[in-house]
Amino acid sequence: MRAIALSPQFREDSIKAMSEQELDILVIGGGVVGTGSALDAATRGLSVGLVEARDFASGTSSRSSKLIHGGLRYLEMLDFRLVAEALTERGLLLQKIAPHLVHPVAFLYPLQHRVWERAYAGTGVAMYDAMSRLSGKAGVPLHKHLTRTGARKQFPSLRKDALTGALRYYDAQVDDARHTMFVARTAAAYGAHVVSRARVVNLVKEGERVTGAVMHDLESGREFTVRAKQVVNATGVWTDETQSMAGSRGQFHVRASKGIHLVVPKDRIRGDVGLILRTEKSVLFVIPWGAHWIIGTTDTDWDLDKAHPAASESDIEYLLEHVNSVLETPLTKDDVQGVYAGLRPLLAGESEATSKLSREHAVGHPAPGLVVIAGGKYTTYRVMAKDAVDEAVFGLNAQFDRAIPASTTQNVPLLGAEGYPALMNGRNALAEQYGLHEVWIEHLLKRYGSLIHEVLEATKDDPSLKEPLSGGSDYLRAEVVYAATHEGARHLDDVLARRTRLSIETFDRGTGACEEAAELMGKVLGWSDEQRDNEIDHYRKRVEAELESQRMPDDATADAARMGASDVVPIS
Repeated sequence: MRAIALSPQFREDSIKAMSEQELDILVIGGGVVGTGSALDAATRGLSVGLVEARDFASGTSSRSSKLIHGGLRYLEMLDFRLVAEALTERGLLLQKIAPHLVHPVAFLYPLQHRVWERAYAGTGVAMYDAMSRLSGKAGVPLHKHLTRTGARKQFPSLRKDALTGALRYYDAQVDDARHTMFVARTAAAYGAHVVSRARVVNLVKEGERVTGAVMHDLESGREFTVRAKQVVNATGVWTDETQSMAGSRGQFHVRASKGIHLVVPKDRIRGDVGLILRTEKSVLFVIPWGAHWIIGTTDTDWDLDKAHPAASESDIEYLLEHVNSVLETPLTKDDVQGVYAGLRPLLAGESEATSKLSREHAVGHPAPGLVVIAGGKYTTYRVMAKDAVDEAVFGLNAQFDRAIPASTTQNVPLLGAEGYPALMNGRNALAEQYGLHEVWIEHLLKRYGSLIHEVLEATKDDPSLKEPLSGGSDYLRAEVVYAATHEGARHLDDVLARRTRLSIETFDRGTGACEEAAELMGKVLGWSDEQRDNEIDHYRKRVEAELESQRMPDDATADAARMGASDVVPIS
């Protein structure tokens, strides 16, 4: 497989190709399920187009808890099938599909009652481990029982009276936005036409049959039509809106649940592992994240702006109150570096409380030629994509004179996965080859895998690209350039919020890096001085609006404040 760069030229070529030929499958939605569907279809030998109105993973798929997990709480709900499925996917991602992007992470589950709780929780975690091993793809160590002293050695910031002991178990974590982008690039490598910043304005129909979509290229302002034998709607929380373009009644509906997360510096909490805590509504995670901790999440109904869900002051206070209940040194709002809010696309109609709505997914065929996939959780994106394409293939069978192969994505590594373990073993040699400290090589390998050579190629002609980004010293200047040349980044937002995580990993929310990043991107993308200045101005206004929303008391006022900053490319 040859790596494909999601370059400006590739985007133009993809638009041209989709405009001139009828595709087997058009996928609408560039989140993890949409990109996964494009990859699944492309690896079956089908002609595929993938379109996204904003940036890849700009919605739910960049705003998760960054966990690849089976979901311990679903065991308590007796949803064994969902847990087993998710644990199988966790093992595949860790060991075969994306070992460069998905890594094991240890968690403590503090016990607050003696004897019975250790037996009860221990049985659950033992089942969790057993189910992962029965799948043949565990990829993580077994759980362990700890005394209170043993637990506090691993997490010294835990209050002594907050636990009587603990269980340590393992799950995995991922940079969700980077992973989603890698799925899109891998789909492109297998022949998919991939285009971001292209919005569906209508579905094309012949009689009752959906035969394609009219697209608005938000970068150029032009319209183009894509014809396809089957259209897959993988738009997450926008499912109902996209489905309505077909003029047919949906078979199911999606309800949005808001979850917010806080990011704090690593030195604010002393611990070598993560925490999982029970709350009155759900669970709370404290997750190691490089030089930071991620604390989340909430679970509340949301019916306001879906593109930019806002975190309110009450959301932030809720998380701080719950995490401070177990910490020796309480966190304050001044400790919070970043805040992000995302929306879960939950299947509606099963419960009044969003925390009890199903994380299962559903696939429907509401009109001939149109497939809808909704619900689910990040970890099981590959299964969701397979099921969506299976449904589309059912509709294609009558139009083909050959058998369409079954899904193979369980055996398809993402770009960068092949050779990753060997490169990690040889990171000393790579450090010497490129004149970088070994820490930087390890950082790059965990973000790009075997594509590290592509990232550092530009540094041969411009050694300054090996320098850290000003105002964002956790990333190299070369990474900004590579984001624009190879990873489909079209705007400053794309780099600061998704290709890197400076928008949540610095106290200034990335504003200190925006001028240098815009300068580097502008040289690649041919920006005028006016466009570069507009990108910087927009990013700063976005940060101001987000900070203002986080000072508002409730959802309505937070949403109004966040809407004070428009998109850099208006969605219209």
